[in-house]
Amino acid sequence: MGDDKKQDQTAGPDRRKADSTGARRSIAVSGDHIDSRDLFIGTRELIIDHGGEHYRLRLTAQNKLILTK
Repeated sequence: MGDDKKQDQTAGPDRRKADSTGARRSIAVSGDHIDSRDLFIGTRELIIDHGGEHYRLRLTAQNKLILTK
């Protein structure tokens, strides 16, 4: 986290997800940061696979994030 360099990297194949149309997209990563606007392009909800479990990340009308299992 102490690295002040802002170097964008495109997520590798294991971090690419299909959007609602089934098309694949890449998300820019700068160090250890991802801009939530890049995550929620064209959607207000996404599914995160973690440890064999599915989690739902939602963007609310009040612009808050909610993560549920």
